[in-house]
Amino acid sequence: MREVLVDRDVLSGDDEAKLAALAARIRELAEAMTLTKVAPDEAASVAAEVAALTDRLTAERRAHPPFGEVGAGGLDRQIANPVTGRLNPIAPPVDFEVSEDGIVRAEFTLPAVYEGPPTFVHGGVSAMIMDQVLGMAAAATGTPGMTATLETRYRRPTPLGVPLTVEAKAGRVEGRKVYADGTISGPDGRVTVEASAMFIAPQSGPAPVPPPLRAS
Repeated sequence: MREVLVDRDVLSGDDEAKLAALAARIRELAEAMTLTKVAPDEAASVAAEVAALTDRLTAERRAHPPFGEVGAGGLDRQIANPVTGRLNPIAPPVDFEVSEDGIVRAEFTLPAVYEGPPTFVHGGVSAMIMDQVLGMAAAATGTPGMTATLETRYRRPTPLGVPLTVEAKAGRVEGRKVYADGTISGPDGRVTVEASAMFIAPQSGPAPVPPPLRAS
């Protein structure tokens, strides 16, 4: 298993902050679109305005998403990651923290754009969040790798619009393999999702670039 490396632009802190602010507005737009009750003619008018804005943003394009400035461990940060990326409008509002004992944890609330069954989180979104938190737990051992297996067990529906908690920790490291377990819990403390994963570090060459980690 080898990582395919490509050249990336690395944004300054100021440039990253400005694009992150734009991404935040786009997230707000997506939720507004999901819940809007405006008349069809008004929706068509807004669509034309959005198309014009899209044209402005595509006037100059990068070949690949950019990285942020060098962070912990001397590695560039994947600021367009679809789970943790400040520059990715589809990223859910989950702000992970890594403790000194290797536990990765976040408290978050998911809005309507992540709905699957009515009033509940889409199972694929839960799995995406679990893959991310488990991968970060694996990276916290000092052996970051790529997902080899991910087993997700849905104990009960995960509700939208209420505080949720996700937590994970690596259990063991066997050579290039790291095993981690984690959960998502509702506001009542009951587990809604359990997941286990195995990650494998690349055989040679640089390790996969991890998402930004913040020690708590």
